[in-house]
Formats: sequence, structure tokens, C-alpha cells
Amino acid sequence: MYDMTPYLKKIDDVIKKGHYGDNWHSLSDYKVPEWYRQAKFGIFIHWGVFSVPAFGSEWYSRNMYEEDSNEYRHHIEKYGKHTKFGYKDFIPMFKAEKFDPNEWAELFSASGAKYVVPVAEHHDGFQMYKSEISSWNSCENEPFRDILGELKACCGNLGMEVGASSHRAEHWWFFDGGRKFDSDVKEPLQRGDLYWPAMSSDPTEEFLQDWLVRTCEIVDNYRPKIVYFDWWIEHGAFKPYLKKFAAYYYNRAHEWGTEAVINYKHDAFIFGTAVTDVERGQFAERKPFFWQTDTAVALNSWCYTENNSYRKAEEIVCDLIDIVSKNGCLLLNIGPKADGTISGDDRDILLNIGRWLKINGEAIYGTNLWRRSEEGPTEIPEGQFTDSIKKNFTPQAIRFTTANGYLYASVLKHSENGEYTITALGVSDASCSDNFSGTVKGVTVLGGSETPTWERSADGLHIRTDYKNGDYPIVFKIEID
Repeated sequence: MYDMTPYLKKIDDVIKKGHYGDNWHSLSDYKVPEWYRQAKFGIFIHWGVFSVPAFGSEWYSRNMYEEDSNEYRHHIEKYGKHTKFGYKDFIPMFKAEKFDPNEWAELFSASGAKYVVPVAEHHDGFQMYKSEISSWNSCENEPFRDILGELKACCGNLGMEVGASSHRAEHWWFFDGGRKFDSDVKEPLQRGDLYWPAMSSDPTEEFLQDWLVRTCEIVDNYRPKIVYFDWWIEHGAFKPYLKKFAAYYYNRAHEWGTEAVINYKHDAFIFGTAVTDVERGQFAERKPFFWQTDTAVALNSWCYTENNSYRKAEEIVCDLIDIVSKNGCLLLNIGPKADGTISGDDRDILLNIGRWLKINGEAIYGTNLWRRSEEGPTEIPEGQFTDSIKKNFTPQAIRFTTANGYLYASVLKHSENGEYTITALGVSDASCSDNFSGTVKGVTVLGGSETPTWERSADGLHIRTDYKNGDYPIVFKIEID
């Protein structure tokens, strides 16, 4: 069993000597890195042992031990009783024989992503990286490769920043269903075992220390630019350890001359000490603080399954535009197959997003907020798990960003007659502070070969163009003075 004492002492020593202390007052001095603010679009990757059954979702590892679930019934029918074939028996099947990190990185780059966040450890407790803390990792078991390390190197070679996602907190209770009937989870469990602790009570100090050491090991060995946490770290027992981790991570980044980002959900961190994340949803209005949405190309699962329900690329592009106009960024998840290939559906979605960004990226990357973020009648549902709600955009749905002295007006649905009105740019005088009182000097459409005709009146800037881009948004680049 791994002795955590030296590492825990190291963590305390780094905090004691560093700029950041393990308290909210000190951590409030944190500043979001500029590269992250300007990147706007990243790729999330849910890939692991759960990709082998490819059934239900990435929660197969838990649900297969829940007696009333489809996964439980499916497991017995296909693999047999849980005493004979448990979750750990999928590990030798996770061969990833077609995994090519260079090919993945090239796809992510073609999608227009500026950062990549692989899941380093999901709720199932299997580490996708080399670790001294547990032998249940991808280097000591199939696929016998350092997945996180290889992806970091290949994505970095193409100019993308690389983070790591830890879902270890949820592991405390993730396999507790296996204790309720005769299964392999009932084997004697101790720290370091795959299924340990499989408990439904509040987490113990031993587990919390293990969580802290595991997460700091990722920081030290891989120097991720982002550490993403899933939701259960909001449990009150984690608070002292979250402060320790943040202080350690920020101090180490400062020591290495780099920058750090922590993504969290709900109120796990005190506001301003890290970057808040909205799972499968977004904010309805612009925010004065920088934030992130994480969502997936599939509505039903974060990992690959044989029956994934995929979103349309054009819908995801609309979400990206809306999020960026409101001071956010989008982390979009894909789920590779167990053999290491990326499905045609995932691939097509990413490439289609990349094609749009190649033409219109100047309205996304490196942009800032305008005086207003949007206009139009379509309401955006706010909050997590709203990404399945259909947004019926009209040609009046327009989102604004600025960069390099230009205003970008992204129209989320093209007009059949080619006529558009931007009401925010109607002629007005400076006495009305809510309206734009400057001068419009010119209008072009990104990707279009013709120059649109336009005129201003009191009710808006009226633009006429024959350019259409299928069901994808079109962007007007407006020169103002």
C-alpha cells in the first residue's frame, strides 16, 4: 500500500513557501490566464474501461451493480454473474490497439480546438496515466500505455494546451451497489484496490488524503494547464482539501513559470478562486466573469455507446457563438471506442465545426465583449442539463463580439430572402446611452465573395446579401468608428 505521508508533507511544504495559502482569502488573488480567455473552444475526452461494454453510458461501471438497472440485466445476459465477471474483468479487454494520439491531435486541431482535456481518472478509479499510487492504471494494465502523457505530447506539438480531468471524488460511493448482493465488489477492500472504498457514508480522512495525493501527482507529473473537477467535490468534507489542492497547483504553476486553471461546478470553490463550469447547459445572459460550458456531441452519454444520440454540428456552433458572446468558452466532449478509434459521427461533427471556424474563427478566437451580447426573440434556457432543449433560432437571433477594432454580428439562422436587420446599430444620438451612436463604415460577410449592401435607419442596420451557409450561422464583419 502506498505511503502517502511523504507526499502530504511535500504538499504542505510547497504551500508554506508559495504565494498562495490554503485559504479562500489568499486564493482570491487568482487571475484567469489570458490564453484561456482567448481560446474559447476545447475538446473533452471520455475514454476508459467503460468504453469496452459501450452500453448505457460511462456510468456502466456503477449501474452494472444496480439491480434494477438495464446495465445490470445486460451484464448478466452478456457477461454472466457478477461473481464470475466483474467490472475489473473488462480491463484486459481494453486493448486500445488502434489508438493513435497523433491522429487524435490532428482531428482536434482540425476541429478548431485550442485546448484538450482528457479524463485522467473517471469515477471507476482506473487511471489513464502512469501512477505510483495505484497499480490500476493504463501503464500497468491494458492498454499498457500512458494515455494522458501521449496525448499531452501530441496535442502540444500542434499548439494546443492540454489539461486533465479528475472524477476521483465520486469513486467514494461509485461501487457501493456491489456490496448489496453477491459480487466481486465484496472482495476484501483496502486503499489501492480498484473498488475501494465503495461506501455510501461521508468520505473518510484516508480517502480525502488519497484524493489529494492522486490529484497532486497528476499536477507534478503532467503539468496540466487545466484541472477539471466533476460535481461531487462540492461535498463539505472536501473543502479543506480543495483549498490545499488549489494552493499547491497554483504555487507549482508559478514555480514552473506557467499558468493554471481549475474548473468546478456549483459552489465547490469560492467564487473568484477558480473558473465555474455549467454542465450540459449555459447562462442565459452575459456575465462579468469568465465561465465555461462542458457538453458532449452525444445527448445520452459522455462515452461511446452503440446507440449514441448525436447532436448536429450546426446546433453546437450556435451554442459556441452564444456562449462566447456571454463571456464563456465551450469544452465539447467526444467518446472514442475501446479500440482507440473515433467514430464517424464524432469525427464528422468535429470536422464540420472546424470548417465553420476556419472561415468564421475571427468572430470567436481572441474576441471580447461588446456593449451588448445579443438581440432577438429566442430565449436561452439557463442552467445545467438543458442542452437537449431545442432552440428555435430565427434570423433575428444575433450575437455580438469584438476584436481588432471590428464588431462581429453572428446571425444564428440565415434569412431566406437574404435581408437582415441589426437593431442595435440603428441610427441614434449620444443622448441615449443604451444605443450605438458611432459610425458604421463598412460591412462584409465572412466566407462570402460578394459585398453586402447596407443602410442605416432609426430602426437598425439593414443588410442584404445572397450568401448562405446551409443551416450554419453567418457572420457579418462590421467596421465601426
